[in-house]
Amino acid sequence: MPGSPPDDPEEVRDLSVRLILLLGVVSLLGSLVSNGARSVTGPYILLLGGSAAIVGLVAGFGEFIGYALRTATGTYIDRNHSYWKVAMAGYGLLAAIPLLAVVGRWESAALLIIAERVGKAIRTPARDTILSHATTSVGRGWGFGIHKAIDQVGAVIGPLVMVAALAFTGGYAAGFLLLGIPLAGLAVMLLVARSAVPKPGRLEADGGNPETGSDLSGIMPYATFIFLGMAGFANFPLISFHLKAGSIIPDAAIPLFYAAAMVVSVAVALLAGRVFDRVGVHTLLAIPVLSVATVLLAFSSTPGLALAGVLVWGAGIGIFETALRASIAASTAANLRGQAYGTVSAVFGTAWFVGSAVMGVLYDVSLAHIVAYVITIEAAAVAAYLWLYRSRIAIRLQEGIGNLIP
Repeated sequence: MPGSPPDDPEEVRDLSVRLILLLGVVSLLGSLVSNGARSVTGPYILLLGGSAAIVGLVAGFGEFIGYALRTATGTYIDRNHSYWKVAMAGYGLLAAIPLLAVVGRWESAALLIIAERVGKAIRTPARDTILSHATTSVGRGWGFGIHKAIDQVGAVIGPLVMVAALAFTGGYAAGFLLLGIPLAGLAVMLLVARSAVPKPGRLEADGGNPETGSDLSGIMPYATFIFLGMAGFANFPLISFHLKAGSIIPDAAIPLFYAAAMVVSVAVALLAGRVFDRVGVHTLLAIPVLSVATVLLAFSSTPGLALAGVLVWGAGIGIFETALRASIAASTAANLRGQAYGTVSAVFGTAWFVGSAVMGVLYDVSLAHIVAYVITIEAAAVAAYLWLYRSRIAIRLQEGIGNLIP
């Protein structure tokens, strides 16, 4: 019957791998569009008259809305199982990116940037829930790592499109228009993926981790750590603003820096996936270290050090997004997974908004203030993780003792 996976485990695995690869290509095309634009968001807003604080606020609010709305989206798909329809609606809002070519004010550009982030809020819980079912038979970390690695290829190509546009035209409009071309291919691949597996939940016959029962306790212990960790993680629009405002590198080289970071994130995503399948959520402990290293290097006035900081930033992206999504899939029941992705994403986005806004304001004060802020917040993140980890051990010990009592 269409939509029903084969009974043979090997065939289920093959179908799951096919779905992961198809969604990987969809994400590749989507990332090509969105990351191509994001690689020049800071300089473009500066060109249109915005300040560093405006860049931080727009980038931060865009990320916030792009994550905060996912709770509602995730809850909706858990109730209606309209994974594919919701994903298609979200990807449709990528059409906001080509429209950046015709705006003349930073306010208009900000609205379009935020609209694209709303689209990401709509599509991501649906896509990740589909992937969570597909990764059951291939390994959570490895499955999400493969998807993230393919996704990041688009994140490399997109900035290169902007580099070519800037090099040949000297302006941003041509680049934004070129980024509209992959949207047609994205729509086709999304339809092919839906046709291949109309009902992805059938790939996960056991319904997910039975230990989580009917609540979200499996993912909530990570919320405090995620908030603090992301509140100190710099965003690229602010980094790119620094590169342009300080005339550290030519405008055309800024997207190249971003592309280089995405290359690093591809390799790190695959490595992080393998590591996650061995050590679990402990993989996330690399984030505080990378966050501090990013601000110490990326905001330098030396091109070489700035490049090193951008590459470290890319490594952080590869680790965080792979390990975070895999940890939710591994610890949450399938019937609540959309809501789980939405809830954690809301925490994630709120933290990025707060951190981006704070760093944008602090940038206008001094770089030393940014460094002090990040070191403080990431030290708190490590303390929060250690405290939460000890709490989890205590809960498991109590459960074990309880099982011994008749």
